[in-house]
Amino acid sequence: MEKDDRSPGKLLGTIKLTIILFIVFSLGFFPFVIFGYYVFLIIPFNELWHLFLIPFILYAGLAIILFYQLLFNGLIIHIFNLKYKPGEYEYTLGNKDAFRWLVVCVLYTPIRKILEIFPMGEMKYRYYRLLGMKIGNNTLVGGTIMDPCITEIGDNCTMGLFAVIYGHIHDYSKDTLTISGIKIGNNVVIGAGAYIMPGVVVEDDVKIAAGAVVTKGQRLKKGKIYAGIPAKEKK
Repeated sequence: MEKDDRSPGKLLGTIKLTIILFIVFSLGFFPFVIFGYYVFLIIPFNELWHLFLIPFILYAGLAIILFYQLLFNGLIIHIFNLKYKPGEYEYTLGNKDAFRWLVVCVLYTPIRKILEIFPMGEMKYRYYRLLGMKIGNNTLVGGTIMDPCITEIGDNCTMGLFAVIYGHIHDYSKDTLTISGIKIGNNVVIGAGAYIMPGVVVEDDVKIAAGAVVTKGQRLKKGKIYAGIPAKEKK
């Protein structure tokens, strides 16, 4: 009975998510359409040598798509303040906080996949900041940030390839979504393939070994080295 009562809200929420996704990503493709229009105005492609321009045009078009997808995606999340906050929420489309998290997810996840292939340099960090992530100076984020809205990382940090920082946990048995912020201090090294779970606090000058798993709510002490599953201090 409860499932039937929720179905109209679920359908409406799904429609809203689909419309938001369509509008935002369509805006990101619009500058590419304008670029293509002017390319065909300028270059008639009626001579053989024009074919040699195609790889350069495609490369420029791809760069335009990536840039504007990041720009419009980040700006819409920032301007409409879609950032979510830590807490435990009922995992349904009818819950405003859970819905806000889902909206960010459907907008951010495709961009996150793109950033794993095309790092995009400084634009990547500007995009993260638009989503609410705090990133210090001289910091390299080489892994995956699952929840930028609630992630903070300090100065002079290095996050290795395939490392993952999680900020949320689904409990399908209870239909709950738990979101907890992650705070990483200054001069921290996160090894390749390490996992950092929700609610973790990493103090300054900590080194986390490759493949380590820092469990939910764990606090890593200043200047220490941690390794293993779960992550433990190495003497």
